[in-house]
Amino acid sequence: MKKISIIAITDKGIEQALILQKQFPKSLVITTRETSHESVSVVASISTYIQDNFAKLDGICFVSALGICVRTIAPCLNDKLKDPAVICVDELGLNVQSVVSGHLGGANEFTEKVAQLLGGNPIISTASDVQDIWALDTLAAKFDWTVETSTSMNALMALFVNKKPTALLLDIKDKGTVYLEKTLPSFVTVFYNAADVKEAEFELIIAVTYKNNHFKTSTLNFVPAVLTVGSGCSKKIDDQIFDAAFKAEFEAKDLFFSAIQQFGSIDIKGEQSAYVTWSATHGIPFHTFTSEEIDGVTVPNPSLVVQEKIGVDGVSESTAMLMSNNNSLLVEKQKIILENDERFTFAVALDSRVERKAQIAIIGAGPGDEELITVKGKQYLEEADCVLYAGSLIPEEMTNWCKKGAVVRNSASMTLEEQVALMQEHYLKGNAIVRLQCGDPSIYGAIQEQMTIFDELGMDYFIVPGISSFSAAAAALKSEFTIPEVVQSIILTRGEGKTPLPATEKLVEMAKHKATMCLFLSVGIAKKVQGQLLEHYPADTPVAVMYRLTWKDEEIYQGTLENLAQIVKDSKKTRTVLIIVGEAIGARKNRSQLYNPEWKHIFRTNKKFVLSE
Repeated sequence: MKKISIIAITDKGIEQALILQKQFPKSLVITTRETSHESVSVVASISTYIQDNFAKLDGICFVSALGICVRTIAPCLNDKLKDPAVICVDELGLNVQSVVSGHLGGANEFTEKVAQLLGGNPIISTASDVQDIWALDTLAAKFDWTVETSTSMNALMALFVNKKPTALLLDIKDKGTVYLEKTLPSFVTVFYNAADVKEAEFELIIAVTYKNNHFKTSTLNFVPAVLTVGSGCSKKIDDQIFDAAFKAEFEAKDLFFSAIQQFGSIDIKGEQSAYVTWSATHGIPFHTFTSEEIDGVTVPNPSLVVQEKIGVDGVSESTAMLMSNNNSLLVEKQKIILENDERFTFAVALDSRVERKAQIAIIGAGPGDEELITVKGKQYLEEADCVLYAGSLIPEEMTNWCKKGAVVRNSASMTLEEQVALMQEHYLKGNAIVRLQCGDPSIYGAIQEQMTIFDELGMDYFIVPGISSFSAAAAALKSEFTIPEVVQSIILTRGEGKTPLPATEKLVEMAKHKATMCLFLSVGIAKKVQGQLLEHYPADTPVAVMYRLTWKDEEIYQGTLENLAQIVKDSKKTRTVLIIVGEAIGARKNRSQLYNPEWKHIFRTNKKFVLSE
C-alpha cells in the first residue's frame, strides 16, 4: 500500500501509531490530540479528515475502539471494489480487526501485517479465510491472471464458500497452479483434461486455462498470459480491419484473447502500422525477428510463395515458435482473406515454461544437514516420483523428505548410462524427477555431462540452487568472509593435482590477491597448496580444515598457513574436506560503516524529509 493513514484517538494510541509508522514509511499519523511529536499531524476533526481523504487512501488503520472506526467510515463507504482497506487495532495492540475491503482492498493482509508488528491477534471474518480456503476474488491479482466469466463473482464465491462440489481444471503449470494443487480443499477435484470433467457431478468449475471450454456449469476461468502469436500480413492492411478480424478469428479457435502474451513477425514488418497500432491498443509486446533467426526454425507448413518473396519458409509459425521456445504449435498457420483482398496469417504457440510435462529438477541439496536444503528444493523433493542422489556426498536422511511410493536410488553404484535410463523411463511417463547434487550445483557439481545428455535426448530440466559448503564454512567459523578494508573478495578454487588448472588460474597467481580462499578437492595436495599460498600470504594467516561440514560427524581443525600440511596430516582426512585460508576467519575488529554512528541518516517529519547527524 502506498498511501496509509493511521488514526490515533488517545495518547496511548499515538504510541502504537508511531510504532506502526516506522514500518510503513509513507504513512501519516493523524490525531486530534495536542502533541509535540513532529511525525504526528494534528487535525480539527477525524470525521472531516476521513471524509476528505477516504477515496484518496489505500489503507486506513484506526487505533481505537471498533465502534469509533465503524461510525467514522460509515458515511464514506462505496463498494469493495473502490473502498480502501480499513482495519482497527485497540490501543494496547492486543487485537487487530479487518473491517472493510478484506480481499480486494488488502485489509486482511494489512491486518496480518499489523498484528505481526505489534504481537497482536489478527481477527479476520471473511468466509474463505475462516474456512481456510481460497479467496477466489484475490487469486487473479496474486498470480497475474485475468478473469473470464459470464457469472457474477459473488455468485461463484457463494458456491465455493458453501463447499459445493467443485472441479478444478489446470491446463498449464505455473506458480499459481502449484499453489492450488498444494492447498486443494476437500470438496475440490482436480483435472488436467477438460474432457475428463463430468459437469453433472459439479456445481462449480474453476479453470486455469487459455482455452474457452464452453462449460454449461457455472465457471470461473483464470486466464494466464501464456500464448504467443506469430503473424504475417499484406503491406496496406487497415489497422481497424486487422484488429477486428484477428480477434474474431483468434477467438473462433476457442482461445481467450486475454491469454496472449506476445505478438511477433519478421523484422521487415517492424513498422507495419496494423501491428504497431494493435500492440499499443492492447498493451501486448510486439517482437520482430531476422530472416536468419526465422530460418533456424523448422515449420510444419513451409510456403514456397513466402520463400520466393522474402527468403524464409514462413513467418507466422516460426515467430510464434521462437517466442514460445516451443517446437510445436497450438494453432498452425491460418490464412485469412479480407473483403478488400488484403490478407494476413497467424499461428499460436504455448509458452514452453508453462506446459504440463515431465521435467528434471537438478537440486542443490546443501552441504550435508538435511534441513539446509532450500524450501524450493525440499518442495520438489517431496513431490518427486523418481529421485537419484549420490550417497557418498548426500546424507541418506535427505531422502526422508521423499513421498511414499517414490523411486529413490543411490547413484553411487550406478553408471551414468543406468542413471539416464532410469530418468528416461520416468520422463516418458510424465513423472517428476529429481537429481540431488551436493552443495550448490554451480560449484564443482559435475552436472555438465548430465545436462549435455538431457539436451541430446530432448529432456527438459531446470536447476534449483543450493547452499554451498563455503557458506556453511563461514557459518561454522562464525565469520564474515568479506571485511571492509581487510578483504572484499572470495575465491572459490582448487589446487592443481591430477586435474590441471587453466593457465590463467594458477593457485600461486590467485594468492596474490590475498582474498578469502576456499579450496575444494585439495586435501590430498595440502603440502603443495601450502607452499604456493605462502608465496603471497603471511605465514600466520588463519586457516581452517573442515571435514564433512554440517554432517553429524563434522570435524573442524584450525591453525595458521605455515602449519596447513601438518594440520591435514594430523587430521587423517583424505576426502570431503574444504580448506579456508584468510584473515577473515574469526575476525571481529572491523565494524561495518553501515552502523557507523557518524553517518548521516534520513528521518521523516510530517512535512518533509530532513538529514540528521
